[in-house]
Amino acid sequence: MATNIKTGFAGLIGVIALCCVPAIALATPNIQHWQSASGAKVLFVEDHDIPMLDVAVNFPAGSSFDAPEQSGVAGLTHHLLDLGAEGLSEDDIARNMADIGAMLGGALDQDRASVSLRTLSSAEVRDKALDIMARVLQKPVFPEEVLTREKARVIASLKEAETKPESIADKAFQKAVYGAHPYGRVSEVGDVEKITVPDLANFYRTHYNAAGAVVAIMGDVTRAQAEAIAQQLTGKLPVLALPAALPAVSMKIAASEQRIPHPASQSHILIGAPGMSRSDPDFFPLYVGNYILGGGGFVSRLMDEVREKRGLAYSVYSYFMPLKQPGAFQIGLQTKKEQADDALKLVRDILADFIARGPTGKELQAAKDNIVGGFPLRIDSNRKILDYLSVIGFYDLPLTYLDDFTDKIERVSVAQIRDAFARHIDPQAMATVVVGAPEQTVN
Repeated sequence: MATNIKTGFAGLIGVIALCCVPAIALATPNIQHWQSASGAKVLFVEDHDIPMLDVAVNFPAGSSFDAPEQSGVAGLTHHLLDLGAEGLSEDDIARNMADIGAMLGGALDQDRASVSLRTLSSAEVRDKALDIMARVLQKPVFPEEVLTREKARVIASLKEAETKPESIADKAFQKAVYGAHPYGRVSEVGDVEKITVPDLANFYRTHYNAAGAVVAIMGDVTRAQAEAIAQQLTGKLPVLALPAALPAVSMKIAASEQRIPHPASQSHILIGAPGMSRSDPDFFPLYVGNYILGGGGFVSRLMDEVREKRGLAYSVYSYFMPLKQPGAFQIGLQTKKEQADDALKLVRDILADFIARGPTGKELQAAKDNIVGGFPLRIDSNRKILDYLSVIGFYDLPLTYLDDFTDKIERVSVAQIRDAFARHIDPQAMATVVVGAPEQTVN
């Protein structure tokens, strides 16, 4: 049975959406917060408009907490949580959830692992779903036969990824940007082959503890019910000291360029460096500036110059990945091999010019209008609000984050964007990866 918990960077996309959430006149959620008796942090939005309950529990248990030479333990620990718990086989978990129309889900990135639940809020259904979730979170068993099967699946996936240019580029890019820092760790076949049940159990005990848990609750329950739910899901978690904080990311990296042969018809190009953390004082100027540079789709400067004016790529983008420590700033594109050098030079020139001059006043106003105008779509479902609660709680953002967002966006100036990019991004000190590269070198 395939797990309901979805791991990997796909889960991160919903988190990144928080960067795009301004607060306008539309009413933002009223966030209640407290610490449960277990020590977990809880954020709750009460909403009785629809008979649904969404819950997520987040832990500092992402892939960066893998020990050296044991990459993959965090991912497999998270993946196996709902594949066997005390008194429940993986089939029992899947069947019982399906019988009541409830869904388990989750995500894993460098910083955190999460398990989520969506269920009807009626007491009978809710109680059954929460009982299963509580056992998955607090009493996983990591069956040997399941680990053997899932290791084989992961290894097959890794071997397949070794043939795909986009996967090769991503792996090389992470290592080039972060070096030996835990954010640069990627799963290798040899590491996964050595993972044992005790490895998973030890990682679980160390990282899935109550003191580090952040519980997000959204929907059709009262404050008293939410307090009981939070305690039910975390009261029997391991009680250990929090794991040590990650080492600091080195913001200045040496310029590097890797050209990796591949038979693909196109070159896959990634350029970047460490960018910003969630708590960076320059968060808003960097976010708005990146929207203009390459984060705004067809209205971005990169798309206009590289695709629309010169036809050198079908798609080109840039983004910041804010994490506890500075996540990557990345520019990416695909282009015909014979155009790769021209496209690469153009992208570098555009970035250097943007850092030196910043955006125009017209570009800035258009970006503000688009960001602010898109806010209603960012809080139009319980699930989206749940994701925001998780991020706000995990990264210790102000509870007024959504309320304040629009004002902070509107206050960003051209000078602030130019200064923030100049402090964070050195166009002469970036990592470049070209998979499916032309043979000639870049001048």
